[in-house]
This record gives sequence, C-alpha cells and structure tokens, in this order.
Amino acid sequence: MKDETDKAQQLVAQLSRGIVEGRFLPGELLPSQRTLAQDCGVSRATVREAITQLELGGLIQTRQGDGSRCQNLLEPHFEMPAAGAGDNLAFQLQVLEMRAALEGEAAYNCARRASAAELAGIEREYACMVQRSEGQSTLAKAKADLRFHMMIAQSSHNLLLISFSQLFYSRYFNAIYGVLDRTLKRYGRYPDGIRAQHAGIYQALMARDAEQARRLATEHILFTHQLLEQSDS
Repeated sequence: MKDETDKAQQLVAQLSRGIVEGRFLPGELLPSQRTLAQDCGVSRATVREAITQLELGGLIQTRQGDGSRCQNLLEPHFEMPAAGAGDNLAFQLQVLEMRAALEGEAAYNCARRASAAELAGIEREYACMVQRSEGQSTLAKAKADLRFHMMIAQSSHNLLLISFSQLFYSRYFNAIYGVLDRTLKRYGRYPDGIRAQHAGIYQALMARDAEQARRLATEHILFTHQLLEQSDS
C-alpha cells in the first residue's frame, strides 16, 4: 500500500511539473488514465489517486465523459471586465500597451525554451499567416495574427505568461480586431511594416535569439500603437 502511495505521489509531482512548465497547457486534456498507467508503468488505481490529488489542488478539473482538463490558474483571480469597449480608441491603445510587455516576454521565453516540435509548429503557422494575409477579411487577418502570437506564448513554458495570454486575448480580442480594422481603413491594406516585423520575430525565434525576439516583438506592438495614434490625427 505504501508503495502505491509513493508511486501516486511521484506521478502527482511529475504531472504538476508538466503543468507548471507548460507542457500541459491550460484548458488542455491530460492523457487518459489508461495512457498514463501504461506510459508510467503504474496501476489505474495509482493514476486515479494522483488525478484526485491534482484536482483537490486545483490544477485540473475532471468531468465524466470529458477527462481531466488543466485549469487556468489565474482565471479565478482575473476580474477585469470582458472588453465591452472594443471600438474605443483609448481602450485599444491601453490594450496595445499591455500587449507590448506581454509579447516581448513571450517571444523571449519561446526562443529560449520552445521544443523543436513547437518551433516547427510556429513555422507552419507563420507560413499560413503570410498566405492568409492576402485577400482575407479583416476578421480572418486578426484571427491569424492572434493565432501566431498565441502559439509563441504557449511555447514560452512559462505558466503565468501562458495563463495570462489566454485570458487577456479571449477578453480583448474585439479590441485587437478593432485596432486592425482602424489601421486597414486608414491605409487600405495590411501595413508593410507589420509584415516585415512578423518576419523578423519569426526569424529570431527560429535562430533562438531570445534578446532579438523580445526586442522585435515589443517594437512590433509599439509600431502598431503608433499607427493607431496616427489614425486619430
């Protein structure tokens, strides 16, 4: 019995570490109990005990028929309103100011910590984003842009960055879409500067140049901030 308890504690530590290090993303399902038992060489009873402890600790939520899903640990403490001011210029500028800090740190950590598979996924998404930027609606462009940046955050292996990014972008997507909409209406197209900046961020990530990735990601958002300010002049 003691041996099974020790194995359960070891599995709890292993899964907790995976959650904290961002290998299991907030909102993502853990492997099934059968898979965990096979992969870890333990009994289903040991897995069930570990899952129970993780749920009691608030790291996961288990639902019948759905499995065990990782919790966003910041969500209970994130009480800022969902963006009802998405078309308000002052609010859009505030969102960009927050994004500048968020994107820079996400890119820095992604360049340092992303796995080869994660960088390959970002490479594919970047290629799709470039292709989708031609002849797509403003909404499609905004979603593609956000998907690219969200993948960078998810590959940062920083749980707080990942959790905050999920909450921030889900609440303020309307404001981010509004920024692009204003910009496209003013310039009639996706600004060339933004395309070049996306390319620079992508290249810095592929080269694992963390400082360059941070600088370019921050400058990218601040450039968009400048464009938005000019749209009101």
